[in-house]
Amino acid sequence: MSVPAAKKLWQGIAIGFAIAFAYATVMAKLFHDWWNDENYSHGLLIPLIIGYIIWTQREKLARVPANSSVLWGGGAILFALFGLWAGVAGAELYTQRLSLILLLSGITVYFWGFRLLQMLLVPLALLFLAMPIPAIIFNKIAFPLQLFASRCAVWSMSMLGIPVLRQGNIIELKPLNSIDTKKLEVVEACSGIRSLMTLLTLAVVFAYFTHTPDDSDKPGTRFGWLRSYWFWRAVIIVGSAVPIAILTNAFRVSGTGVLAHYYGTEVADGFFHSFSGWAIYIVAFILLFGIGMILDRFKPAQAGGDPSIERKSSGPDAAVSISPVVSAEGSEL
Repeated sequence: MSVPAAKKLWQGIAIGFAIAFAYATVMAKLFHDWWNDENYSHGLLIPLIIGYIIWTQREKLARVPANSSVLWGGGAILFALFGLWAGVAGAELYTQRLSLILLLSGITVYFWGFRLLQMLLVPLALLFLAMPIPAIIFNKIAFPLQLFASRCAVWSMSMLGIPVLRQGNIIELKPLNSIDTKKLEVVEACSGIRSLMTLLTLAVVFAYFTHTPDDSDKPGTRFGWLRSYWFWRAVIIVGSAVPIAILTNAFRVSGTGVLAHYYGTEVADGFFHSFSGWAIYIVAFILLFGIGMILDRFKPAQAGGDPSIERKSSGPDAAVSISPVVSAEGSEL
């Protein structure tokens, strides 16, 4: 091992130990939330996915020319450490966790520059999606989703002629062969926010691993990704994950309400509740996969071809050469 390589190795180890020392408590609590909070249990897979992405792209990352920015990188590092201190002082875990992402970004820019940071945006985005959001924001999102799912259930049951009454997120219905009304509560777990967070993460992973490099991925191309078909394809796929997750969960709650009318409210618990949750995940991902297939079916021709050929053969100054056609007798036509 050469002296510069050994020096870089020891620098990396030292930086890693410094980050682990400063964020030991933050990472321990984050892992605890991933393990115990079902809304973010997908976070347990995020470090493995990030590690796999970096490992598969290691040669491409190694070829990126170092263009460090001490000013921007150092400023980001200082701001991240300030965010860590402010989060500890204010007992705000989310601020501490976000400061970890900012610190990793700042270190990347400080030593290697913005080009490498651009190539690491997907791993950083996955880490961001795995961060549990504050409870106040979580409830602001979950409760409207609960109301939407309950409204969809009531509308579906009314369309089938089932007498039903809704009070907020409480659905009152009368099962067949029953003289008493029963109540179904669309609780937070049925709001769809769990499937929303998971499907968003799956959408990012799916869009990344089905991405085909084009000339916007070449080093030195500034903001070329804004003109790239694959960038907008990823935006559409990730954006479509939101309505897909909301609508599939609403369909699940509606189906539960209809079955509760015919078979009793017991179907809302136990095996069917767990099975329907997994089935909805599968349906949502199939829909997401279908959107990707549709986009690839109607993609522009230059997205799948060689962009250099496209540029050479287009434009007012492009030269057109026609090769002579040779007949079977060997004469030119």
